[in-house]
Amino acid sequence: MNFCKEMLLLYAVTDRRWEGGQTLYEQLEEALRGGATLVQLREKNLAQEEYIKEAVRAKAICRRYNVPLIINDNVDAALKSGADGVHVGIEDTPVSEIRKRVPRDFIIGATCKTVSQARAAEEAGADYMGVGAVFPSPTKENAIRITTEQLKEICSSVSIPAVAIGGIGLDNVMELKGGGMAGIAVVSAVFAAEDIRKAAAELKEKAKAVIGV
Repeated sequence: MNFCKEMLLLYAVTDRRWEGGQTLYEQLEEALRGGATLVQLREKNLAQEEYIKEAVRAKAICRRYNVPLIINDNVDAALKSGADGVHVGIEDTPVSEIRKRVPRDFIIGATCKTVSQARAAEEAGADYMGVGAVFPSPTKENAIRITTEQLKEICSSVSIPAVAIGGIGLDNVMELKGGGMAGIAVVSAVFAAEDIRKAAAELKEKAKAVIGV
């Protein structure tokens, strides 16, 4: 699937700690019905074969909505499942190494917290950046915080688009206005919501207002 920055508008990152009475797949479908424009499947404690099976099923759901599926960290799982791409952190497999072994249209996202990291990611062949944490995050309590001014500086330093991430919700997303990003990445704001579809729809409208589309 060819990447475009509009895909970053509402970037939903899964986290099975909030499954509750629904399966991960049911939650995923609700997020897509609500308007998620890109999905990242994130599993830290799943065996490789199970991860691949889960990714294959998640991809089938995403395909029905013409939304790309990105795999967190695990390049092999992404390739074997036929996912659309991978997102890697600063300490994960370098973007330049991934780019050498994946198809041309394979999407690569990279976490960036500084201008130098952003420029290095672009040079290495990343398609987009994940920049944050912009607010305190319940999923990554020790994440380094960045200000809206730093977000703007990072976004304006490169030509590849960015998605802001970290503790973003309906109550604070408007504080990111002017940050220069192409979208917002959310975890608990969608998947911990009582009504996932409604939360996704409301966040998507807020994202449009923040970004100006």
